[in-house]
Amino acid sequence: MDSLIAAAARALAAGDSLGALKRVGLRDDPPALALRGIAMAQLGEYPRARELLRRAARGFGAHEELARARCVVAEAEVALAMRDLGGSPRTLAAAAAKLDARNDRANALHARLIAVRRLLLLGRLDEAAAALAGLDAHGLPLSLLAAAELAAAELALRSLRTAPAQAALTRAHEAAERARVPALLAEVAEARAAFDRPAARRLEAGQEQLLRLGEVEALLASGALVVDACRRGLRAGATWQPLAGRPVLFALARALAEAWPGEVDRQLLIARAFRVRRPDETHRARLRVEIGRLRALAAPFARIEASASGFVLTPHAERVVVLLPPIDGDGASLLALLADGAAWSTSALALALGASQRTVQRALVELETAGRVRAIGLARARRWLAPPLTGFTTNLLLPAALPLG
Repeated sequence: MDSLIAAAARALAAGDSLGALKRVGLRDDPPALALRGIAMAQLGEYPRARELLRRAARGFGAHEELARARCVVAEAEVALAMRDLGGSPRTLAAAAAKLDARNDRANALHARLIAVRRLLLLGRLDEAAAALAGLDAHGLPLSLLAAAELAAAELALRSLRTAPAQAALTRAHEAAERARVPALLAEVAEARAAFDRPAARRLEAGQEQLLRLGEVEALLASGALVVDACRRGLRAGATWQPLAGRPVLFALARALAEAWPGEVDRQLLIARAFRVRRPDETHRARLRVEIGRLRALAAPFARIEASASGFVLTPHAERVVVLLPPIDGDGASLLALLADGAAWSTSALALALGASQRTVQRALVELETAGRVRAIGLARARRWLAPPLTGFTTNLLLPAALPLG
């Protein structure tokens, strides 16, 4: 490795992308192309960075597997920054295995952290937790240690475990300070700010109150019957009943919980669940069927009893609380994903939300009409952006495969 390449690599490790470009910006040999690609990625020029990294990977010979594997890892990180989540994770896993085989533990760990961050974006928390548990950052660069602790903190926050999240962020802050990387320090500061912002709204007996993440965690552990409009389900203590795939049943449960301890008129339940203005006998018959289904699913939490004019919720717990997201609307999860400031493709949003691309496209068009998101590019190159959702944290709006707990 010549002196200019070595100096550029040291500059990139310290976050000085311009300093690196000054040294290798006019060179077209594979090592210089790789460093130029990483520098362009640090400057936010992701398409150009990707092109340079691919050229570098093609330029390395068959005997330079280690260098090619490093290019694969760098390109995977660029793809993650571009929110291109559709690629196969096997390529990155193979690159990590090659790096391990060549005793490049730092870059192998970096590759696996990229895989963990991808899983977190997709809401696959159980897989992310398993992958993170197998990582060993001991003895590796402080910047990687900080990144690993940030991933652990995000996993804990997404699972609503605030104490482990705060501990991980403290360790991340210490490592980032010692590494002296401003971008890492800023990321840690932003994650810490989530604890002080409102994360949800509590509706109980007609009274609404903003809650921070720690207060939401305490509420869910209190034993109260919580109708969770953030994750779409019922919870009491450790018992969780998801209703995300049963929108009619969830609408009925929420209406009954909002009216508790009172009853809800049948006409109002029909309007809330079926969204009709003039119900007829078919809607009333359907209401009886859906209430029966809800009774069966809600049996561990409460009874649903008929009254003269409607239905009333009788919980096994002492209180009933409705947990509402900090913002209303069907596009709340979309806005939460877009709030990170990155440009997302429709396919990546669909992957993260577990929905069809057509469903996501319709929601994006509605949000664009309302002026809440904007599109850049055309056709397959189209990406979606939204302004940051300031004033509250979006953790409870982000997709997750695990029930809270």
